[in-house]
Amino acid sequence: MTTLKEGNKAPDFTAIDQDGGKVELCSFKGKKNLVLYFYPKDMTPGCTVQACGFRDQHKKFQDTAIVGVSIDSPERHQKFIEKYNLPFTLIADTDKKVVQKYKVWREKKFCGKTFMGIVRTTFIIDKTGTIRKIFPKVKVKNHIEEVLSALKEI
Repeated sequence: MTTLKEGNKAPDFTAIDQDGGKVELCSFKGKKNLVLYFYPKDMTPGCTVQACGFRDQHKKFQDTAIVGVSIDSPERHQKFIEKYNLPFTLIADTDKKVVQKYKVWREKKFCGKTFMGIVRTTFIIDKTGTIRKIFPKVKVKNHIEEVLSALKEI
């Protein structure tokens, strides 16, 4: 499997959001950057910490769109957004096309079991559609600060 690298063109995608609306990579033209973060599952502890971190620091992401992606349904995303007052879009990648394009759908191991799932990864994509920064295998503690720091350097 070929992995994406910083400097590559971000894979284009068309998906649906929490409201069933169409979302495409080109939807974010005009924004200085896009933070596209992939996470395993709504309402789980680590994913909630990460989403709430982006929510709490949302004002610091000036002219930057934040979009979360998981394979949860639009309805589950809507509940997640409502419960935690999330001010950004969540993509419902139920057919796994976006996670596969971004190479984050991989074999994982947990408690001795092997399964396929999303490896928590964040991409910063600039207004030209180029991947400027990749955070692979994200640990949620301090992640938002790492992303904000990287945005200052871009």
